[in-house]
Amino acid sequence: MTEGTMAGPGDMGPDGHPSGAEVEAERRGWYELTRLVHPLEPDEVLEPGYYSDPDWSVADLVAHVGTWLAEAGVQLERITAGTYEHRDIDVDARNAELRAAMGDQPWSVIHSQAEASRSRMLRAWYELPLRTPDASWWLAKAGPEHYAEHIDRLREWVAVLHARRRG
Repeated sequence: MTEGTMAGPGDMGPDGHPSGAEVEAERRGWYELTRLVHPLEPDEVLEPGYYSDPDWSVADLVAHVGTWLAEAGVQLERITAGTYEHRDIDVDARNAELRAAMGDQPWSVIHSQAEASRSRMLRAWYELPLRTPDASWWLAKAGPEHYAEHIDRLREWVAVLHARRRG
């Protein structure tokens, strides 16, 4: 297991948890993402255009984010159990594997999976006996840093979808 640190009084986040600031960043990012996605109509969620080459819809994006949240939850649980092995990750290859894992799931499954995976990841985060660099990396990689990678494009695509409604 990677060396960890016990939090001191100055490390407390807004909720009093020693890693609360990291979780607060995750929460803000998640709520921004869901604030953009939830008002979309079912056909808009499935419309390709969020990305192209390959074509991604908002559903594809949420599936992508949700599978990374699930992966982070598993890795945080391994850190707690003492079975985690740090290794380099080929992010592009892992993205392809995770995307394939969701297949052609309906939006209801994709959305539920992302919500459940986020809950699992946060529960695993709060159960960590020590805050480790690996644990912080997984929270950031699946959470706030990951959301930030996608939020600007999501805003743009949602604006296009909303403009089409009015058009």
